[in-house]
Amino acid sequence: MKFLRKLLLWLIVAPIVVVLAMQLYFFAQIWWWIDHNPDSTSFMDQQLSVLREKNPNARLKHKWVPYDRISKHLKRAIIAAEDSHFSEHEGVDWDAMQKAYEKNTRKGKVIAGGSTITQQLAKNLFLSGERSYLRKAQEVVITYMLEHLMEKERIFEIYLNVVEWGVGVFGAEAAAQHYYGVSAANLNAPQAARLAVMLPRPRFYDKNRNSAYLAQRTNLILRRMGAAALP
Repeated sequence: MKFLRKLLLWLIVAPIVVVLAMQLYFFAQIWWWIDHNPDSTSFMDQQLSVLREKNPNARLKHKWVPYDRISKHLKRAIIAAEDSHFSEHEGVDWDAMQKAYEKNTRKGKVIAGGSTITQQLAKNLFLSGERSYLRKAQEVVITYMLEHLMEKERIFEIYLNVVEWGVGVFGAEAAAQHYYGVSAANLNAPQAARLAVMLPRPRFYDKNRNSAYLAQRTNLILRRMGAAALP
């Protein structure tokens, strides 16, 4: 009986210790990234592994550029398309998450996340693309760590440099070069709006650049960009 009590205690305590250790790791890594740029992310590593299943020599297109060398058009377009309240909220848009939950409940599966830019960054840095409420909960915890430790501009700078923009294409500089042959600093408003619209399905739009929806949504984001508040 004494052995069973110890075993039961261990089965309860061990997972808690593991979870706390993971949170400490996430916190320490985010603290390091306050003034050090990430070389890679969990999502980038996953996608590189996928590419190397077909081509062992595959490499990602990725080049880090400072925040002030990324077009303001692109910054405004992404905020307009992905998270219009980015400069105001504390990391999580609970109203958007509630709407996503209701949509998922109607569909009977997780198809929407209601994620802010900070939440998307949390997922890209540390997590997988799996859709589950457990992963979503961890995403929220990491999101609040990011918002607590970093300024909004730094969060946005990292996001702009690591977000996926196509098959093996990551970050604003690589995307600008891949699609338009220009630097991220020289993207004009229509180009920026189109790149922002691609973000929810970048690999799909990389292969379907003449999509009617892509063109229609681009025009909508162009009209909204002027009202987007930058951090």
